Amino acid sequence: MGNICRSPTAHGVFQKIIQQEGLTDRIGIDSAGTYAYHVGKKPDSRAIASARKRGYELSKLRARKVTDEDFEKFDYILAMDEENLADLLVQSNEEHIDKIKLFLEFSKKTQSLEVPDPYYGGAQGFEVVLDLVEEASNGLLAHIKQEHFTEPA
Repeated sequence: MGNICRSPTAHGVFQKIIQQEGLTDRIGIDSAGTYAYHVGKKPDSRAIASARKRGYELSKLRARKVTDEDFEKFDYILAMDEENLADLLVQSNEEHIDKIKLFLEFSKKTQSLEVPDPYYGGAQGFEVVLDLVEEASNGLLAHIKQEHFTEPA
């Protein structure tokens, strides 16, 4: 929603994964919120601290709101929960609807399709977010490689 907890965490995790895979020149990443609550602000300090403990750097990221251009620019528009998914579907043109998915659709280890919002809870909530995001990020990369980087037989 505000682009200071879940989305920048996913951004930082996925960024590191693609760097490790040597794919930064082939995959572009950005994160944004569906509301302009925190535009220009850093991620939540608890998100930064939790991510840093696992080797991810979020402190240089700044919150922004999803723009209409994002639907043109990106192949995947991933929401953290059903409410944000619905907001994205309303904002998008019909031609881009297929790009919009829940991020956890790419996870094989969880039954849930929503990343819980840790904002009003304690530090443990940010650890849960990291666990979910790490798994979904690996699944997303495997999907991208399969869909976009393999040669047809």
